[in-house]
Amino acid sequence: MRADARRNRDKILEAARDAVAERGADAPMELIARRAGVGVGTLYRRFPDRGVLLDALAEQYVHELLDSLDRAVAAEPGAWAAVRAFVVHTVDKGRGAIAAALAGTTAPQARQALVLRLDELVRQAQADGAMRSDVGADDLMELLSVFACHPGVIPERFLPLMLDGLEMRPGKA
Repeated sequence: MRADARRNRDKILEAARDAVAERGADAPMELIARRAGVGVGTLYRRFPDRGVLLDALAEQYVHELLDSLDRAVAAEPGAWAAVRAFVVHTVDKGRGAIAAALAGTTAPQARQALVLRLDELVRQAQADGAMRSDVGADDLMELLSVFACHPGVIPERFLPLMLDGLEMRPGKA
């Protein structure tokens, strides 16, 4: 891809992210083009329809989650601390609106890579005795989707309560 085409694609995805966060998955394509500083024709050459654009945005979002997971692993002293930091970071309000809007889109390979990496981290936290053994990466993804699909509805104070329920502590079964 030429450099100018790459820049246009990146600008369109950035504008789409903002528009989707504000207006949901039905944000007008014309608004996205205008915010990206490109013509509607350029937008449709890169993304022939809304579904293709949302799929690209979903894939980008999942890759951002993978990066977030990698940063948590690098920054935290143990697997459980990394899981916790990743979940807290991911529940950020702005990310939640995007995740909710993209819930019906596809990014299966990227999502599978995220779940596999998260599963490795969960298994390590469990092997360390820091996390309940009856919880898996899919459970964490559901936890994230609960907060993502209901931004502002579920009080933020519930996140630490939910995370505390996943942690193993002495005397806790």
